[in-house]
Amino acid sequence: MMTTYIIGHKNPDTDSICAAISYADLKNTADKTKEFVPARSGNINDETRFILDRFNAEDPALLDDATDKKVILVDHSEPKQRPKNMDKGKIIEVLDHHNINFQQAEPIQFYTEPAGSTCTIIAKKYFDKNIPIPKTIAGLLLGSIISDTVIFKSPITTEDDRQIAKKLKTIADVDDLDKFGIDMFNAKSGWSKKTAEEIITTDYKEYELGGKKIGIAQIETVDASELEPRKSEFLKTMKQIKEKTDLDTIIVLLTDIIKEGCITYILSDSADMIEKTFDKKIKDNEMYLPGVLSRKKQIVPPLEKALS
Repeated sequence: MMTTYIIGHKNPDTDSICAAISYADLKNTADKTKEFVPARSGNINDETRFILDRFNAEDPALLDDATDKKVILVDHSEPKQRPKNMDKGKIIEVLDHHNINFQQAEPIQFYTEPAGSTCTIIAKKYFDKNIPIPKTIAGLLLGSIISDTVIFKSPITTEDDRQIAKKLKTIADVDDLDKFGIDMFNAKSGWSKKTAEEIITTDYKEYELGGKKIGIAQIETVDASELEPRKSEFLKTMKQIKEKTDLDTIIVLLTDIIKEGCITYILSDSADMIEKTFDKKIKDNEMYLPGVLSRKKQIVPPLEKALS
């Protein structure tokens, strides 16, 4: 039986990990002739660990090398976010909710929706196929939706996210979605024990926009001010990452989910473009972006438009 690995992006967030586990469960339930194995392309962060432990889910296998592997990509399509040596393996399907950056000679199944979370799409597939959702899987799906939509505060949130979450809430036996969400975000807020590099790479993605390499990290917290005293440490680490990976720009978003805004640290060879894009001045490598909660919808698209 040929194994197909289902895997999210590098530096996996909750949606990448839980989408891989949940989609593998759905695929294995629907097709007993094939084997689908959930995998990951990096370490599991504290928020995701909280969710996996809460719902007694096993960790996905670590896939260090995609050479000669059949793979389904979830929660991404960007080449820079794929597993190592993916060009030496075979992508047979993509399931995602981000912007599309994908080229392949042969046709494959490619499914995308403007949902707040990949797990919203997966949950809909369970319901559409009338496949019962196990409690553990319902918890993972729910946690991912809550995480990606920032407890439904993010502008990426759709009505489907809200309605699917209501259904999953009952199956997963979660009484209070707001409390569940705050508990999740608190679980990954043990910043004092982590280096700046560990914090930045917890949720870090690279993009190719208008011929420029741009790295964007998002750190979601219930109190962004607790990280401000470490600004110099962040900037030093950002400089190292920028030089090592030959970036034009690196941005770190300290996202306060309570105050609903981002303290934003920036190192860029295109500072004028950044200022014009967000209509803000960069002062001491910093700007504040009120109302910004989503990298996917409020940061990447304006940059892509400015660089197109």
